[in-house]
Amino acid sequence: MRILHIVLIAVLAGITLVFAIQNLESVTVAFLGLRASTPLWLLIVVVYFLGMATGGSLVAAVRYALRGATTRPE
Repeated sequence: MRILHIVLIAVLAGITLVFAIQNLESVTVAFLGLRASTPLWLLIVVVYFLGMATGGSLVAAVRYALRGATTRPE
C-alpha cells in the first residue's frame, strides 16, 4: 500500500512538472489589492507546495483529533 502511495505521488508530481514546462508564459496574479507578474510554472510550483503543506497539516490535525477522541482517560 505504501508503494502505491509513493507511485501515485510520483505520477502526480510528474504530470504537474510536464504541465508547468508546457506553460512558460508570464501571468499576473492579483490578491487583496496586490499584483504580481510571475511565470506560470513558478505559480504552479508554489501552489503545489502550498497544497502539500496545507494537506499534510490537515491530515496531521485530523489524526491528532481522532487519536485524542479514541484514547480513554485513566
